[in-house]
Amino acid sequence: MRLQTPWLISLVLLCYFPIQAQSLNEQSFGKGLINFTAADSSFTVKFAPRIQTRFQSAWNHDGNNYGDAEYNFLVRRARFKFDGWAFSPKLKYKLELGLSNRDISGASVYNRNTPRYILDAVVMWHFAPGFELWAGQTKLPGNIERVVSSGNLQLIDRSILNSKFNIDRDMGVQLRYKHKIGQMLVREKLAVSQGEGRNITEGNLGGLQYTSRLELLPFGAFAKKGDYSQSDLVRESSLKLMIAATYDLNQNAVKNRSNMGSYMVLDDGSLFETDITTVFVDAMLKYRGFSLMAEYADRSAAEPTPFVGSSNIVQVGNATNVQASYLFKNNFELTGRHSSISYGAVTGKGNEVVYTAGASKYVVGHKLKIQSDLSLGQVDGNEDFIEFRLGFDLHF
Repeated sequence: MRLQTPWLISLVLLCYFPIQAQSLNEQSFGKGLINFTAADSSFTVKFAPRIQTRFQSAWNHDGNNYGDAEYNFLVRRARFKFDGWAFSPKLKYKLELGLSNRDISGASVYNRNTPRYILDAVVMWHFAPGFELWAGQTKLPGNIERVVSSGNLQLIDRSILNSKFNIDRDMGVQLRYKHKIGQMLVREKLAVSQGEGRNITEGNLGGLQYTSRLELLPFGAFAKKGDYSQSDLVRESSLKLMIAATYDLNQNAVKNRSNMGSYMVLDDGSLFETDITTVFVDAMLKYRGFSLMAEYADRSAAEPTPFVGSSNIVQVGNATNVQASYLFKNNFELTGRHSSISYGAVTGKGNEVVYTAGASKYVVGHKLKIQSDLSLGQVDGNEDFIEFRLGFDLHF
């Protein structure tokens, strides 16, 4: 039986690195399983696997009562992450491979019906003060909840705003620039990408996708990049705030959620194309164990559907997500979240609201933690589901 690619990579690593043990740097837990620097300092690599396991149960409402619980145990995420620099510390790279079913699902004729192992494969060149040029496949500069790593969440998973409106990963180039105006830190990000999501191999079927994001941090940078990590684990001693906005235009998009969702295939086998615009406005605030994250998303399309009654409908509408938490001194955290979606009438979908309450215990920050949450979902004001989830995270 042939070894699949990710397992072959892990086998090579296990065989190779012990031989090179004299060149490995000693590291503490959470700083990477293996850290290697070449003898001539021409490159570095950090290998950091991570695992997220879940138990979840749901009670769905049939219009009269909640039914029996549906139980599920799963490995939500299992990933290999490699990062470091090559030739010069100014030329960094990141490679992340997904191994769980949720990570690799989505095979289609547009990726040669193969598992989608690659999450990130990107090179980042710091070519001038404040400037970085990124090339490859990675996350687009979208809403803050999506850009925060799945390993740095304070609830079991992201909100319904993110699941329906995020723009996720794509292949392309990004230009990033950060500078200061007085005390305020300003970050500007521009991206041009293929517009059909990750791991597409069969050419660009629609147009290109253009993304721009502006981030303002009026009180300076967060400690330890806390604006891209949920929970105030460092307990910011002074108020920290990030306010940001993203504008995304996917020209001649062929999927019903911009670069996400399903391909809009017409009866003659061709793909329906339309310009899709997505706007995000979000904020992150932290102070002495308290954290607040708020998001707004809006999606519109030049032509949301090719004709009345067509099943190829762009999922237009808007959504909000607000979550707040407090981290106690024993690293136990309580979190509350309210998320809602108002779909455009053309979609024929009812408006959704989800209320979530969660509790987390951080053993070693986000690297080793136990989390649980309880959610109540409603559609058009009527009961829809109750869901309980329990999760364990281990990140080397």
